[in-house]
Amino acid sequence: MIDTIVLTIPEKSFSILDHNKFNPSTANLFNSDYYRLGSRGYFSCVQNPRKSELKKGIYKPRLTVTKRMKKGKFEITLRIEFSIPKLLFNNNFEEVEETDFQSIILILHDKLETMRVSISDLNLSEANISAVHFSKNIILSDYTTPYGILNRLSKIDLNQKIDINKTDYRNEGHCLKFHSNYFEIVFYDKMKDLVKAKISEKRAVEEGNLIQLDLFNKKRKPFEVLRMEVRLNTRTKLKKIFKEIKVQNDLSFRSIFIEKLSQKILLYYLSMIENSASLLSINTNNTLDFLSEIKISNPRIKIRKSLQLLGFKYAIEEMGIRGFREFIKIFGSNDWYRLKKEYSSIKLPFQKTDRISILKEALLDFKPLKLQKSLNEDLLYHD
Repeated sequence: MIDTIVLTIPEKSFSILDHNKFNPSTANLFNSDYYRLGSRGYFSCVQNPRKSELKKGIYKPRLTVTKRMKKGKFEITLRIEFSIPKLLFNNNFEEVEETDFQSIILILHDKLETMRVSISDLNLSEANISAVHFSKNIILSDYTTPYGILNRLSKIDLNQKIDINKTDYRNEGHCLKFHSNYFEIVFYDKMKDLVKAKISEKRAVEEGNLIQLDLFNKKRKPFEVLRMEVRLNTRTKLKKIFKEIKVQNDLSFRSIFIEKLSQKILLYYLSMIENSASLLSINTNNTLDFLSEIKISNPRIKIRKSLQLLGFKYAIEEMGIRGFREFIKIFGSNDWYRLKKEYSSIKLPFQKTDRISILKEALLDFKPLKLQKSLNEDLLYHD
């Protein structure tokens, strides 16, 4: 569904009840003669939850009041950033549903009141979205490990499909990020990330883990959780993606809080990953089976082409697609594009047992993960 979200509230739709709650104080921010905007063209006052509060299980959103010059006039906005499941459940292992929306608005309203900021429920519901992280926690219950899936994903070459300018595979292979200036696709091991956060918050992928460090202190049956996130970090990027997936949306909190929309966006990006990893998805443990499957899928293919494809497959299995692509530059700068074109006409047999297909099945099912009252219970999902 959705985890982190950023709401932007215009000046007319909120009021600050205690200016000294912010650092620096917002007491004179609304005076047009106060606070120079500086070279950056804006001035900000923040109010964030304290570590001591998070350790006590008290979750609050991050607030930023910003004053900037826009079209010759001063503009003041309030930015509200928070994790929806942490707001609702004090952890983001559990996932929210559409039916939770009204509860989220009521809790958010109350939290803001304690932070001495007043906003009506209606203004919160209709607030503009500046950024949103669509996410899914995927239970791995068939002895598949997050590491195995992440290792496979790390070998693909996604850069050419969606303008990715950096791929980050870190934390001993427990996190993979495809990063651009405006969005990120992130896969990581939720359980390992919690362990990292207990050592140091800086080592974890996710921010704000303090609220859920004690979540699994009780005895429990072992299970694995792989998380997929699509982090769309600008309103412009959100509009562009919605246009690509043919969805009309006014980008308000209420209109974006739809399960089918979250599912569609996650599947949209996973399909690109799946296409990039198509050659990796074929099992080469048995050469005879591989050559047979290629022949069945491509009746007119010649033995030389089949053997070339086999060699190509083994090379990218060992080196990864990005590594292979870099290596073959020694033979010529255009060889990669020639190979891609040459093999694009070959139909590759689909292997249902491939690790990446596990992710697709979970996204197609799209059941929200719900932790039971007792973490010793066998089932982690409920309808």
